[in-house]
Amino acid sequence: MAQDAAPTTQDSAQQAPTLSVTTREVLLDVVVTDGGRAVTGLKASDFTVLEEGKPQAVASLQEHGPMNAAMTARLLANPPLPANTFTNYTPVANSNAYTVILLDALNTRLDDQMLVRLELIKYLKHMQPGVPVAIFERDTKMHMVQGFTSDPQVLLAAAEGARNRPAMPTTARGTREEYLEYRLDTVALGFQIMGRYLAAFPGRKNLIWFTGALPGSDMLDPMGDPFNDDFRILEGDPHDLTAALTLSRVAVYPIDSRGLQASPQYAASTKGVPAANAPVQFETKQAFQHLALDAVAESTGGRAYYNSNGVGAKIEEIEANGSDYYTLTYATTNKNWNGEFRHIKISVNQPHVKLQFRQGYYAVDRSKDEQAELEKLRKGAQAESGPGGAAELPEVAQATGASAASAPVAASAPAANANDAAKQSAPGTAEAKKPGTPKEGFDEAMQLGAIPPTEIVFTAHATAGTTEEQVKKGDTWPQDNYLAADYKYKPFRTYALDFGVDGKTLQLTKGPDGLWHGSVAFVTVVYDQTAQNVNSMLTTTNMDLDEEQYRDLVEHGVTAQHKIAVPVKGNYFLRLGVHNVVNDRIGALEVAVDQIRPEGAGQGSPVAMNH
Repeated sequence: MAQDAAPTTQDSAQQAPTLSVTTREVLLDVVVTDGGRAVTGLKASDFTVLEEGKPQAVASLQEHGPMNAAMTARLLANPPLPANTFTNYTPVANSNAYTVILLDALNTRLDDQMLVRLELIKYLKHMQPGVPVAIFERDTKMHMVQGFTSDPQVLLAAAEGARNRPAMPTTARGTREEYLEYRLDTVALGFQIMGRYLAAFPGRKNLIWFTGALPGSDMLDPMGDPFNDDFRILEGDPHDLTAALTLSRVAVYPIDSRGLQASPQYAASTKGVPAANAPVQFETKQAFQHLALDAVAESTGGRAYYNSNGVGAKIEEIEANGSDYYTLTYATTNKNWNGEFRHIKISVNQPHVKLQFRQGYYAVDRSKDEQAELEKLRKGAQAESGPGGAAELPEVAQATGASAASAPVAASAPAANANDAAKQSAPGTAEAKKPGTPKEGFDEAMQLGAIPPTEIVFTAHATAGTTEEQVKKGDTWPQDNYLAADYKYKPFRTYALDFGVDGKTLQLTKGPDGLWHGSVAFVTVVYDQTAQNVNSMLTTTNMDLDEEQYRDLVEHGVTAQHKIAVPVKGNYFLRLGVHNVVNDRIGALEVAVDQIRPEGAGQGSPVAMNH
């Protein structure tokens, strides 16, 4: 991935102008094997890196090896959070490599799904603890069946449980071409959400993707060039299919769920004489499908598996393959960030070795997109600061029923520090600026049961009101209470939610004015057990910080508070989200209301529940 290093400055005693230099480094995870065994002990001088054929100097090299259960046990565990405090950060005692198992029900035949599921359960019954493993399922949406854990019993219970049951579309979607496009879009959005979740976990993530033929893969290059280095989710962007996986250091290992295949003419169910060209048609179609799996794997530094059986053996092989690797970085000599794809070639000065690594990246200057987003925010604030300026809610607010806490007013001066900036847009006060339009990913992240993104890490402390309230018909409706019509006149309890955002994960944008800018949306949505929106609230924090204020934000983070009504009778869930609109970074978590205990009743869960 291409990433920006911190700016460097040079000052002289004569008060010379400050020189600011931004260096973009490319980070690559490289697996080196000889006869299937990992090659260890290599030095930076052993590697040759070419970008578009031009040599690049290796700036750093770090070797990683597998961690067994004993090594993991020696690592310190995070202390439990206080009562009624929840977070979207999952502490995992590992910083080397993770295994992600994805069951693709959308693109796999039902009989193959059942076979893979049974084989996975069989493997988990004999799995040894050590490498953290997470299980996801892709059907009409991307689901997290089980978050990262090294406990085989927890993984087995998740694989055998009711959570591991796919939901498939029940209606046709137009023509065959339209249905294939729908499936591709569904896969793309699922990868984006998964990548946002995996972003907070350090090290390499080995994604084992059990899938049938990819949509349209019986034709050459069905998915274009899906894996890129630009994390944008914009309408019309052709390179956004799995950008989040690239930036989150995910290596994809697709496994053809159909196992060992033979031409249908040899099947026992085949009657009569097969067409003369049947074997050629089958082999040609299969070849294109396997080429598609190879392209996905090579784009991310993984490896594809097809025409083979034995799920457990493949998982063990992939874990071994992806746990011994090197991480190298280099500062590219090409400073022209024109958005084009740059091919990378890596070699090692040893014979007979094989290398797995990401084949290139898109040279995109994200700062231009962020500056454009800032300009849109400024124009929106200026338009609304004049006479008659109206408050237009972001799309995500309309999609989830969220409502602004107050009407926007003219943009204010920068706050004294980050927390003061947060207070400017807390419920019951005036918003400093219009928050802009959250991207598609945030709307998806705020749905009940969605995978909780971890690009922005935050905690939320929940406090339940001590009394029940009820509004009678004809009474004045409480400010900032947006209970759905069916609940307006029923008993409710007000919950206070105190957000605390890790400032290091916000990544504000430095503008031409020398200030650090960000527009952070805080959203709370109350869902009932049928995933219907019951209540919601949206507030924004707009920051224009100088260097001292920015350092304060990084050290102390940002806080905000929501007070929201939740009906007394029934089962309800809180979906909490934080979105930095400028650079489209997202954090979200989900809490069952019955998890919130009366104050002083005991310790809270260290991690919010996931469905």
